Amino acid sequence: MAALKKLITGLVIGLLVGLWIGVNIGKGQPIWAYPFSEEQKILTEKAKEKADTATKDVKKALREKLEEPEEQK
Repeated sequence: MAALKKLITGLVIGLLVGLWIGVNIGKGQPIWAYPFSEEQKILTEKAKEKADTATKDVKKALREKLEEPEEQK
């Protein structure tokens, strides 16, 4: 019975530490930083910024492609 109690305690502690580290890795923070700090950008904000950048790059590439003369195609 004591071995089962130790196993469950170890699993719970491991789950909590793993969750802490996993959230920090997902947010791009140092591993042992507080994962719920408001100073860091939220993952959705980072994704939105990258999507905006990608959209601008695609628009630029399409405009350049459409402005090419027919002979160069």
